[in-house]
Amino acid sequence: MRNKVTMACTNCGSRNYTTMKNTADIERLEVKKFCKTCNSHTNHRETK
Repeated sequence: MRNKVTMACTNCGSRNYTTMKNTADIERLEVKKFCKTCNSHTNHRETK
């Protein structure tokens, strides 16, 4: 089963992206994506 998760920028904290994640994964997802408020590529971490 997969859950919908929200990705937030680690620099400014804005929630820019949503994605699907497998429920068997325990650790938080972290991906380098483009943040439109920072205007650069930053790490985005899964929020609660």
